[in-house]
Amino acid sequence: AAQLQQRVALGRALAPAPRVLLLDEPLSALDLKLRKEMQIELKRLQTETGITFVFVTHDQEEALTMSDRVAVLSAGRLMQVGAPAEIYEQPANRFVAEFIGDANFLPATCVSVNVQGAVFRFDGATDAAAPVQLPDSAGCRPGAKAVLVVRPERVALVPVQQAQLLGEVRGTMYSGSDLMLHCALADGTALRVRLAGAVDRAALSGTVGFSFAPHAVRAFAA
Repeated sequence: AAQLQQRVALGRALAPAPRVLLLDEPLSALDLKLRKEMQIELKRLQTETGITFVFVTHDQEEALTMSDRVAVLSAGRLMQVGAPAEIYEQPANRFVAEFIGDANFLPATCVSVNVQGAVFRFDGATDAAAPVQLPDSAGCRPGAKAVLVVRPERVALVPVQQAQLLGEVRGTMYSGSDLMLHCALADGTALRVRLAGAVDRAALSGTVGFSFAPHAVRAFAA
């Protein structure tokens, strides 16, 4: 019934052929399966009609999957506008990184700056430092504190000899397509790791090594 009501409401809204259609939380009353079906239907309608849809939602996944461009607002202020991949992969600030998708926030210290970016040492790490290019807002200088942001799916399990960080797995959550690891680094910092496919559970015991590519990290001032 809810899906039928949504279709009827959409038909009435589209009948006058408006140039812009505002959809304010249109799928919030539907269960997960119906919501997914209506997402496909809405994208099909937008493509066929060519009408600009302004889609308002608090569902971060929905914002990424439904949009050609995403605008992130906080307290009435525009935080960032961009393509979904840009918003997710290159958040403009910590708020956007926290609001869109899962992210780890790792305290670090800037140890040097060069023409390519900045080199950081993770607080609590033994001898590892990950080079990352700072955004202008970070204001990095040697000795400055920062927060490095990395998505759970960008973290890899590696042998401890090759690790940037060491820790242990405290718990797991299986969701069918992937396995989320809830970990703690040596200094107690929480780290989430999302692994796809089957995982050898024996590799999750004891001290575990973590690593990630420099391009997968964003840096912001602490």
